[in-house]
Amino acid sequence: MSQKDVIVSNLVGELKRGTLVLSVLLNTKESTYGYALVQALQGLGIDIEQNTLYPLLRRLEKQALLSSSWDTTESRPRKYYQISQLGLEVLSDLTAHWQETNKIINTMLEEV
Repeated sequence: MSQKDVIVSNLVGELKRGTLVLSVLLNTKESTYGYALVQALQGLGIDIEQNTLYPLLRRLEKQALLSSSWDTTESRPRKYYQISQLGLEVLSDLTAHWQETNKIINTMLEEV
């Protein structure tokens, strides 16, 4: 892999990490458990590993952006996550910032 390829790969990784919170909040409007969330995000083209997602879910829960509950009715208990009211408010603000940033970037790209 060339130096350029390494640099681009690292920068793409940074861009993706910057969008993970927004992606998780958008995909927890309905209650979902971690593995199903990984599958849903990957199905949308967002490459995320479980070892990246679970610490993020715990952090968002600690920040009160997600709420969680355990389902113990199955043979294997699962922790389900859902966006909280505060999470919805933060999501609204993040979405507005995302749209404004996207608009600015698109304007700059048109000039290239």
